[in-house]
Amino acid sequence: MAHLSNGDYNSPLTGAMMSERESLVHNSGMAILIDNKVIKSIEESSKLCAEFGTDSIPNSLNVTNCQGFAMIPGFVDCHSHLLWDGDRSNEMILRQSGHSYTDIAKMGGGISKTVKATRNATESRLAKLGNSRLNRASKFGTTTMECKSGYGLSTDSELKLLSIIDDLNTQNPIDLHATWLGAHDFPFDKTKKQYMEELLSEQLPQVIEQGIAKWADVFCEPGWYDLEQTEEIVRDAANSNLASRIHVDEFVNSDGLALAAELGCVSGDHVGYSSDDARSKANSAGCMQTFLPGTPYILGKELNLPLKKCIDNDWAFSLASDFNPNYNSLSIPFVGSLATHRLGITPLEALIGVTRNPATTLFSKDADNTPGTIRVNGPADMLIIKSKEIDGWCQYPGDNPILKTICKGDVVKL
Repeated sequence: MAHLSNGDYNSPLTGAMMSERESLVHNSGMAILIDNKVIKSIEESSKLCAEFGTDSIPNSLNVTNCQGFAMIPGFVDCHSHLLWDGDRSNEMILRQSGHSYTDIAKMGGGISKTVKATRNATESRLAKLGNSRLNRASKFGTTTMECKSGYGLSTDSELKLLSIIDDLNTQNPIDLHATWLGAHDFPFDKTKKQYMEELLSEQLPQVIEQGIAKWADVFCEPGWYDLEQTEEIVRDAANSNLASRIHVDEFVNSDGLALAAELGCVSGDHVGYSSDDARSKANSAGCMQTFLPGTPYILGKELNLPLKKCIDNDWAFSLASDFNPNYNSLSIPFVGSLATHRLGITPLEALIGVTRNPATTLFSKDADNTPGTIRVNGPADMLIIKSKEIDGWCQYPGDNPILKTICKGDVVKL
């Protein structure tokens, strides 16, 4: 059992600590007692069986036999674009023809194409799409997920997307955490100046009043939101007690991660081209680097994310899906496969990147219900995988290694 709970579970693991198997993994033969969605005891199976033996098991006690298979914490997907409508499958041939992400956007594709389809979708359709996707994510072991708006790009549409995320959170076992991404692009029906004014004077105040979003986000990339615009949005959000986790340095190094560190953002996401100096500053500032290897993979770009360098330098990092219209995958195990098979980190290091470390960015430093580890008094979110070795969680590219998803103490019916 990979419990990953060594030390302060509300702090990320870095460097050599990410591979200390002796302190992060229980030997085989352990059992877990769960009551009211919380882990009450982790003991050797013989001990718990002696206390709750076959003859004395009360009718209210449900027993799940892991049959010797390994157990790991539930996945914490800290970067997803859950709600959108439309289909951009045609963009693959455009990329293969040599068109860049920016080219495709100028041709009427990209984010703006999804915005048009999403604005035209009814709330019931978006909710149906969201439920279907969450069911898929559960099958692949996700038990906690950050969900962004961002495909509305108008005050009404952005508020609608956040409201649907809030409703989905009450209807699904996955624990959802909403982020306002009104600054995902500039809409086709407003000038940049007009939309910046709307973001700051209309959208942000109404998002704050709505009270659903826990963070603000900005797509800080050349051709979208520049450093000055990003700083203005993040600072205004902070003045309203809304923290930020922002898209930075996906295509080039535009000093986005350095800005995220300076502004005290919870995380800088993508960070494929950030400088080493910015990575060091982010780590010192407590700004998590979140890598999304599925995105360069799907865009046909070289996979050269510096995960091993982060480990060598004791820089905290997370991994996430970046589920979106281009990367239509909710499989965290596939993210782990890319991290291990292509980027050279170990399965245990990758597992920490999709469990404990991202959980620290979604919960407060003093929270007692932070997921991402298997510990006494912690939330009962865990996975039984189709392997007797914990390393098997990410060794099924194109297939699913999850045998059972246990969310809030219950086996999810898939």
